[in-house]
Amino acid sequence: MHTESSGAGDRRPSRLRSIIGGSIGNLVEWYDWYAYSAFSLYFAKSFFPPANQTVQLLNAAAVFAVGFFMRPLGGWVMGRYADRHGRKAALTLSVLLMCAGSLLIAITPSYASIGLLAPTVLVLARLLQGLSVGGEYGASATYLSEMAGQRHRGFWSSFQYVTLIAGQLIALGVLLLLQRILTHEQLLAWGWRIPFVIGACCAVVAVLMRRSLEETEDYQRDAATRPATSAAASIRGLLQHPRAVLTVVGLTAGGTVAFYTFTTYAQKFLVNTVGFTAQQATFINAVTLAVYVCLQPIVGAISDRIGRRPVLTTFAVLGTLGTVPLLTTLEHTTSVGGAIGLLLLALTAVSGYTAINAVVKAELFPTSIRALGVGLPYAITVSLFGGTAEYVALWFKSIGHEQWFYWYVTACIAGSLVVYVTMKESSKIGYMSE
Repeated sequence: MHTESSGAGDRRPSRLRSIIGGSIGNLVEWYDWYAYSAFSLYFAKSFFPPANQTVQLLNAAAVFAVGFFMRPLGGWVMGRYADRHGRKAALTLSVLLMCAGSLLIAITPSYASIGLLAPTVLVLARLLQGLSVGGEYGASATYLSEMAGQRHRGFWSSFQYVTLIAGQLIALGVLLLLQRILTHEQLLAWGWRIPFVIGACCAVVAVLMRRSLEETEDYQRDAATRPATSAAASIRGLLQHPRAVLTVVGLTAGGTVAFYTFTTYAQKFLVNTVGFTAQQATFINAVTLAVYVCLQPIVGAISDRIGRRPVLTTFAVLGTLGTVPLLTTLEHTTSVGGAIGLLLLALTAVSGYTAINAVVKAELFPTSIRALGVGLPYAITVSLFGGTAEYVALWFKSIGHEQWFYWYVTACIAGSLVVYVTMKESSKIGYMSE
């Protein structure tokens, strides 16, 4: 396979500033995305007709999934844009779209006021956010991977998930704060709008920050030498790398189901199944995510020393063997400490996927097609598996067979295990190796 040099060379101070700038923008994007999930326990009653809690959460989860189905379009449109016009331009545009989606959610009247128009506008807002996040992943994964030096690419690229998880953690932190200063009734009535206003304002700040980012040397060099008739940044160009595309799909499927099960859905599982209060569930989720975010650079650094494939394989083996017993035990847990311990075990294993999946995908594609190659197949897979995980879980619960979901997660991880075992070591044989 052809090789390319690391994009940033040895310009360490400049590289560090660019990585920090790109990562902070990523944090704002994912805060906005996860605020929906964190506050859905409160706003579900505002957007949907009266029903029991499981049905209203099912409706909110369906809209959450709709946002995911917009992500492939975002991965395609924004991936093409990033490969043709630069990583910096795509990152700035994605944040603008997220700002618009958050603002829409914040100002939309309730179902009691405007009827079916309320869930319709909510869907529109999630479509905008899905387009944004679909483009954000490929552009930011490519940007961070190209800015990082070859020796520490796993470590620096892990900051994509550091900021992704931190965005979720901040959303939970805002929820914890509002739960302390507002009554339950106030949160249900209007308090849930506050985090979306915050997100829209922070997105404006992120736009200003991203406008000052440096473009990667990899992109600049490729753009300067690219023929006018090149198939770069097109589906035709992407299909010239079928093995890489299928590898992205296979390595993502199990990892994304595990990630959304033990982060996004965990909060609802703790309330709706285990029986914790909303405040207890938020606290448990916040504590586990705080530890989880610290694990990402550690696992990324480990992958720089031993390779990406052993780290991914470790996650898949643990996930295949441990998911059913862990979720079964969690279902019957009565103590907050016990729930925290079990979720930390799960998230420690999931770190083997989240810390390095972005850099692995970037290493599979040449510069001319990298953002599209990372973003589009990933977005399709996340939409099919990650975006529906919460809905599948709630559907199994609604028909009285919740434990079938535990086996569903296990099967998805086992499928990815096959890919991890058979794939090549991307850090040694890849387009970004030296």
